[in-house]
Amino acid sequence: MRNRFLPCLLLIFASQMLVAQSYVTAGGIRLGTDWGLTFKQRVAEHVTVEGILQQSFQREEFMVTALAERHYKVLLNGLNFYFGGGLHKGWNDQPSTFENPDGFKDPFGITAIGGLEISLGRLNIAYDYKPAVNFVGGESRMYMQTGLSARYIFYSNRDLKKKERERKREARRKKLRFWEKD
Repeated sequence: MRNRFLPCLLLIFASQMLVAQSYVTAGGIRLGTDWGLTFKQRVAEHVTVEGILQQSFQREEFMVTALAERHYKVLLNGLNFYFGGGLHKGWNDQPSTFENPDGFKDPFGITAIGGLEISLGRLNIAYDYKPAVNFVGGESRMYMQTGLSARYIFYSNRDLKKKERERKREARRKKLRFWEKD
């Protein structure tokens, strides 16, 4: 009996920490095959847009990526699987070489993404796989990237619900004071 009680108690406390901790707006750093900054904004109930600014560890290249992502809850609120896609544009500093006398052209193409993320309080942590296909330029036709992102949640679901409650409370107060002028 005692051996079953402790895991159940831990699961209950962990699930209470994770309830309603999803984000509306979050931003932070991304480390992996490339490093950079990431910013996510929820635009619909299970849809976010993400912008990534990154510098490659492997290539002399700076890249901007814009993605749309669909999120699916996994087991608990705050734990999501997501996937999506978008476009990327890069700027290349590769000098000319004997094999490539013109240097590499700036890359442009499509990017896919899939990953798992968890939100704990004001911290969002995600690990993802992000393949990119270059239509034009780049060092190669396809890049395979992985990354670990740590984001601060600037605006959470809890903040959104609190603001909505305050707005409704103020509307009720105005109805009760119908004799006062606006």
